[in-house]
Amino acid sequence: MPAVIETKNLTKSYGSNRGIIDVNISVNEGEIFGFIGPNGAGKSTMIKTLLNFLFPTSGSASLFGLDSVTDSRRIKAQTAYVPSDIRYYEDLTVGGLLSYSDSFYAAAEAGYTQSLIERFDLEPKKKIGELSMGNKKKVALVAALSCRPKLMILDEPTNGLDPLIRHTLFDALLEQQRQGCTVFLSSHNLDEVQSLCGRVAIIREGRIAAVRELGAMTEEKAKRVTVFGGNLPQTVDSASVKMVSRENGKLVFTYHSPDMGALIKLLGSMNAGDFLVEDVKLNDIFLSYYQ
Repeated sequence: MPAVIETKNLTKSYGSNRGIIDVNISVNEGEIFGFIGPNGAGKSTMIKTLLNFLFPTSGSASLFGLDSVTDSRRIKAQTAYVPSDIRYYEDLTVGGLLSYSDSFYAAAEAGYTQSLIERFDLEPKKKIGELSMGNKKKVALVAALSCRPKLMILDEPTNGLDPLIRHTLFDALLEQQRQGCTVFLSSHNLDEVQSLCGRVAIIREGRIAAVRELGAMTEEKAKRVTVFGGNLPQTVDSASVKMVSRENGKLVFTYHSPDMGALIKLLGSMNAGDFLVEDVKLNDIFLSYYQ
Protein backbone atom coordinates (compact mmCIF):
# COMPACT_ATOMS: atom_id res chain seq x y z
CA MET A 1 0.00 0.00 0.00
CA PRO A 2 1.57 3.37 -1.01
CA ALA A 3 2.52 5.92 1.65
CA VAL A 4 0.48 9.13 1.63
CA ILE A 5 2.80 10.82 4.16
CA GLU A 6 6.48 9.99 4.44
CA THR A 7 9.16 11.89 6.32
CA LYS A 8 12.91 11.34 6.33
CA ASN A 9 14.83 12.86 9.24
CA LEU A 10 12.42 15.80 9.20
CA THR A 11 13.72 18.53 11.49
CA LYS A 12 12.44 22.00 12.37
CA SER A 13 14.66 23.93 14.75
CA TYR A 14 13.75 27.12 16.61
CA GLY A 15 17.24 27.64 17.98
CA SER A 16 17.11 27.14 21.73
CA ASN A 17 13.42 26.22 21.64
CA ARG A 18 12.29 22.70 20.79
CA GLY A 19 10.79 21.86 17.42
CA ILE A 20 10.97 18.41 15.83
CA ILE A 21 14.12 16.35 15.40
CA ASP A 22 14.84 13.60 12.83
CA VAL A 23 11.22 12.53 12.51
CA ASN A 24 10.72 9.41 10.39
CA ILE A 25 7.16 8.21 9.86
CA SER A 26 5.17 6.63 7.05
CA VAL A 27 1.37 6.87 6.84
CA ASN A 28 -0.37 4.45 4.49
CA GLU A 29 -3.19 5.25 2.12
CA GLY A 30 -6.61 4.78 3.70
CA GLU A 31 -5.52 4.52 7.33
CA ILE A 32 -6.42 6.67 10.32
CA PHE A 33 -3.05 7.39 11.91
CA GLY A 34 -2.77 8.77 15.43
CA PHE A 35 -0.11 11.28 16.49
CA ILE A 36 0.05 11.76 20.24
CA GLY A 37 2.19 13.55 22.78
CA PRO A 38 1.95 16.13 25.58
CA ASN A 39 1.85 19.89 25.07
CA GLY A 40 5.12 21.15 23.63
CA ALA A 41 6.20 17.76 22.30
CA GLY A 42 6.14 18.95 18.68
CA LYS A 43 2.75 17.84 17.33
CA SER A 44 1.65 21.18 15.87
CA THR A 45 5.14 21.93 14.57
CA MET A 46 5.08 18.61 12.75
CA ILE A 47 1.72 19.36 11.12
CA LYS A 48 2.70 22.90 10.10
CA THR A 49 5.92 21.61 8.56
CA LEU A 50 4.05 18.92 6.60
CA LEU A 51 1.73 21.61 5.23
CA ASN A 52 4.59 24.00 4.39
CA PHE A 53 3.39 26.62 6.86
CA LEU A 54 6.88 26.19 8.34
CA PHE A 55 10.00 25.44 6.32
CA PRO A 56 12.01 22.42 7.53
CA THR A 57 15.49 23.06 8.87
CA SER A 58 16.65 19.75 7.40
CA GLY A 59 15.29 16.44 6.20
CA SER A 60 12.25 16.08 3.95
CA ALA A 61 8.54 15.29 3.86
CA SER A 62 6.45 14.01 0.98
CA LEU A 63 2.66 13.83 0.67
CA PHE A 64 1.19 11.78 -2.20
CA GLY A 65 4.79 11.37 -3.36
CA LEU A 66 5.09 15.16 -3.75
CA ASP A 67 7.65 17.32 -1.97
CA SER A 68 6.07 19.27 0.90
CA VAL A 69 7.93 22.48 -0.05
CA THR A 70 8.17 22.56 -3.83
CA ASP A 71 4.79 20.87 -4.49
CA SER A 72 2.81 22.50 -1.68
CA ARG A 73 0.09 23.89 -3.95
CA ARG A 74 -0.63 20.48 -5.53
CA ILE A 75 -0.68 18.87 -2.07
CA LYS A 76 -3.14 21.40 -0.65
CA ALA A 77 -5.52 20.84 -3.59
CA GLN A 78 -6.27 17.36 -2.21
CA THR A 79 -5.75 17.93 1.52
CA ALA A 80 -8.09 19.25 4.22
CA TYR A 81 -6.68 20.72 7.44
CA VAL A 82 -8.43 21.55 10.71
CA PRO A 83 -6.22 23.42 13.22
CA SER A 84 -6.73 23.21 16.97
CA ASP A 85 -7.60 26.92 17.19
CA ILE A 86 -10.26 28.07 14.70
CA ARG A 87 -10.17 31.68 13.48
CA TYR A 88 -12.31 32.95 10.60
CA TYR A 89 -13.48 36.39 9.49
CA GLU A 90 -16.22 37.08 12.00
CA ASP A 91 -18.57 38.93 9.60
CA LEU A 92 -18.86 35.93 7.28
CA THR A 93 -21.92 33.74 7.60
CA VAL A 94 -21.52 30.00 8.12
CA GLY A 95 -23.10 29.28 4.74
CA GLY A 96 -20.97 31.88 3.00
CA LEU A 97 -17.77 30.51 4.45
CA LEU A 98 -18.62 26.94 3.46
CA SER A 99 -19.50 28.00 -0.10
CA TYR A 100 -16.22 29.90 -0.35
CA SER A 101 -14.27 26.89 0.97
CA ASP A 102 -16.00 24.53 -1.48
CA SER A 103 -15.02 26.76 -4.39
CA PHE A 104 -11.39 25.73 -3.98
CA TYR A 105 -12.05 21.99 -4.43
CA ALA A 106 -13.25 20.24 -7.58
CA ALA A 107 -14.77 17.34 -5.62
CA ALA A 108 -16.99 19.54 -3.42
CA GLU A 109 -20.75 19.33 -4.06
CA ALA A 110 -23.40 21.71 -2.71
CA GLY A 111 -25.77 18.83 -1.91
CA TYR A 112 -23.17 16.97 0.14
CA THR A 113 -22.19 20.15 1.99
CA GLN A 114 -25.86 20.76 2.84
CA SER A 115 -26.17 17.23 4.21
CA LEU A 116 -23.16 17.87 6.47
CA ILE A 117 -24.65 21.20 7.62
CA GLU A 118 -27.74 19.31 8.76
CA ARG A 119 -25.78 16.42 10.22
CA PHE A 120 -23.57 18.70 12.34
CA ASP A 121 -26.51 20.94 13.27
CA LEU A 122 -25.10 24.18 11.86
CA GLU A 123 -27.04 27.41 11.28
CA PRO A 124 -25.98 28.70 7.81
CA LYS A 125 -27.28 32.24 8.30
CA LYS A 126 -25.40 32.88 11.53
CA LYS A 127 -22.23 34.96 11.45
CA ILE A 128 -18.96 33.35 12.56
CA GLY A 129 -18.55 36.00 15.25
CA GLU A 130 -21.77 34.85 16.89
CA LEU A 131 -20.61 31.26 17.31
CA SER A 132 -19.19 29.51 20.35
CA MET A 133 -15.79 27.80 20.15
CA GLY A 134 -17.49 24.43 19.66
CA ASN A 135 -19.68 25.69 16.82
CA LYS A 136 -16.67 27.28 15.10
CA LYS A 137 -14.95 23.91 15.30
CA LYS A 138 -18.01 22.26 13.70
CA VAL A 139 -17.84 24.73 10.81
CA ALA A 140 -14.16 23.89 10.27
CA LEU A 141 -14.88 20.16 10.32
CA VAL A 142 -17.74 20.47 7.83
CA ALA A 143 -15.50 22.56 5.55
CA ALA A 144 -12.85 19.84 5.71
CA LEU A 145 -15.26 16.96 5.11
CA SER A 146 -17.26 18.65 2.35
CA CYS A 147 -14.33 18.91 -0.07
CA ARG A 148 -13.97 15.10 -0.11
CA PRO A 149 -10.20 15.24 0.39
CA LYS A 150 -7.73 12.43 -0.17
CA LEU A 151 -5.99 13.40 3.07
CA MET A 152 -7.34 14.99 6.25
CA ILE A 153 -4.93 16.46 8.81
CA LEU A 154 -6.71 17.14 12.08
CA ASP A 155 -5.11 18.87 15.08
CA GLU A 156 -7.18 18.27 18.24
CA PRO A 157 -10.42 18.06 16.22
CA THR A 158 -12.78 17.35 19.13
CA ASN A 159 -11.81 20.30 21.35
CA GLY A 160 -15.02 22.11 22.27
CA LEU A 161 -17.35 19.46 20.82
CA ASP A 162 -20.14 17.88 22.85
CA PRO A 163 -20.25 14.05 23.05
CA LEU A 164 -23.03 13.71 20.46
CA ILE A 165 -21.13 15.72 17.83
CA ARG A 166 -17.97 13.75 18.64
CA HIS A 167 -19.77 10.55 17.64
CA THR A 168 -21.08 12.27 14.50
CA LEU A 169 -17.50 13.24 13.62
CA PHE A 170 -16.16 9.73 14.26
CA ASP A 171 -18.83 8.24 12.00
CA ALA A 172 -18.00 10.77 9.27
CA LEU A 173 -14.28 10.03 9.51
CA LEU A 174 -14.87 6.29 9.22
CA GLU A 175 -17.04 6.93 6.17
CA GLN A 176 -14.24 9.00 4.63
CA GLN A 177 -11.80 6.19 5.37
CA ARG A 178 -14.02 3.65 3.61
CA GLN A 179 -13.93 5.92 0.56
CA GLY A 180 -10.11 5.82 0.55
CA CYS A 181 -9.34 8.97 2.52
CA THR A 182 -6.28 8.98 4.79
CA VAL A 183 -6.60 10.70 8.18
CA PHE A 184 -3.67 12.06 10.23
CA LEU A 185 -5.11 12.68 13.70
CA SER A 186 -3.25 14.60 16.39
CA SER A 187 -5.05 14.39 19.72
CA HIS A 188 -4.75 14.52 23.50
CA ASN A 189 -7.85 12.33 23.81
CA LEU A 190 -6.41 8.83 23.96
CA ASP A 191 -9.84 7.18 24.05
CA GLU A 192 -10.70 8.62 20.64
CA VAL A 193 -7.29 7.64 19.27
CA GLN A 194 -7.83 4.10 20.51
CA SER A 195 -11.32 3.88 18.98
CA LEU A 196 -10.36 5.31 15.56
CA CYS A 197 -6.71 4.64 14.77
CA GLY A 198 -4.96 1.55 13.48
CA ARG A 199 -1.48 2.84 14.26
CA VAL A 200 -0.09 5.59 16.43
CA ALA A 201 3.16 7.55 16.64
CA ILE A 202 4.22 8.78 20.08
CA ILE A 203 6.31 11.97 20.06
CA ARG A 204 8.43 12.99 23.03
CA GLU A 205 10.59 16.13 23.20
CA GLY A 206 10.46 16.54 19.43
CA ARG A 207 11.49 12.97 18.61
CA ILE A 208 9.43 9.91 17.73
CA ALA A 209 9.53 7.61 20.75
CA ALA A 210 7.63 4.77 19.05
CA VAL A 211 5.31 3.89 16.19
CA ARG A 212 3.01 1.09 17.23
CA GLU A 213 0.01 -0.83 15.96
CA LEU A 214 -2.80 -0.29 18.45
CA GLY A 215 -4.03 -3.86 18.10
CA ALA A 216 -0.64 -5.19 19.16
CA MET A 217 -0.39 -2.66 21.99
CA THR A 218 -3.74 -3.53 23.52
CA GLU A 219 -3.36 -7.28 23.01
CA GLU A 220 -0.19 -7.56 25.07
CA LYS A 221 -2.42 -8.76 27.93
CA ALA A 222 -0.64 -6.59 30.47
CA LYS A 223 -2.48 -5.68 33.67
CA ARG A 224 -2.42 -2.43 35.57
CA VAL A 225 -2.25 -3.16 39.29
CA THR A 226 -2.96 -0.60 42.01
CA VAL A 227 -2.14 -1.59 45.61
CA PHE A 228 -3.48 0.41 48.57
CA GLY A 229 -1.79 0.18 51.98
CA GLY A 230 0.29 -2.72 53.26
CA ASN A 231 4.06 -3.16 53.07
CA LEU A 232 4.68 -1.39 49.78
CA PRO A 233 8.20 -1.97 48.41
CA GLN A 234 10.25 0.79 46.78
CA THR A 235 10.90 -1.49 43.80
CA VAL A 236 9.83 -4.97 42.71
CA ASP A 237 12.51 -7.42 41.59
CA SER A 238 10.63 -9.13 38.76
CA ALA A 239 10.96 -9.11 34.97
CA SER A 240 7.15 -9.20 34.77
CA VAL A 241 6.67 -5.95 36.69
CA LYS A 242 7.16 -2.38 35.51
CA MET A 243 6.77 0.26 38.20
CA VAL A 244 4.54 3.24 37.40
CA SER A 245 4.33 5.20 40.66
CA ARG A 246 4.57 4.92 44.45
CA GLU A 247 3.16 7.69 46.61
CA ASN A 248 0.74 8.41 49.48
CA GLY A 249 0.36 4.76 50.46
CA LYS A 250 -0.43 3.65 46.91
CA LEU A 251 1.69 1.56 44.54
CA VAL A 252 0.94 1.29 40.82
CA PHE A 253 2.67 -1.12 38.45
CA THR A 254 2.01 -3.00 35.22
CA TYR A 255 2.20 -6.79 35.21
CA HIS A 256 3.35 -8.51 32.00
CA SER A 257 2.75 -12.23 32.44
CA PRO A 258 -0.14 -14.70 32.00
CA ASP A 259 0.77 -16.27 35.38
CA MET A 260 -1.91 -14.83 37.66
CA GLY A 261 -0.82 -17.13 40.48
CA ALA A 262 2.52 -15.33 40.66
CA LEU A 263 0.71 -12.01 40.78
CA ILE A 264 -1.45 -13.20 43.70
CA LYS A 265 1.68 -14.31 45.57
CA LEU A 266 3.28 -10.93 44.92
CA LEU A 267 0.24 -9.12 46.28
CA GLY A 268 0.20 -11.44 49.30
CA SER A 269 3.83 -10.60 50.07
CA MET A 270 2.86 -6.91 50.22
CA ASN A 271 0.11 -7.61 52.78
CA ALA A 272 -2.09 -5.31 50.68
CA GLY A 273 -5.00 -3.56 52.35
CA ASP A 274 -6.80 -3.51 49.01
CA PHE A 275 -5.90 -3.77 45.34
CA LEU A 276 -7.33 -3.24 41.87
CA VAL A 277 -6.35 -5.23 38.75
CA GLU A 278 -7.47 -3.99 35.31
CA ASP A 279 -6.43 -4.34 31.68
CA VAL A 280 -3.78 -1.89 30.52
CA LYS A 281 -5.27 0.90 28.39
CA LEU A 282 -3.62 3.11 25.78
CA ASN A 283 -3.30 5.84 28.43
CA ASP A 284 -1.09 3.58 30.56
CA ILE A 285 1.10 2.64 27.60
CA PHE A 286 1.37 6.29 26.59
CA LEU A 287 2.42 7.35 30.08
CA SER A 288 5.08 4.64 30.20
CA TYR A 289 7.00 6.54 27.50
CA TYR A 290 7.12 9.66 29.67
CA GLN A 291 7.65 8.37 33.20
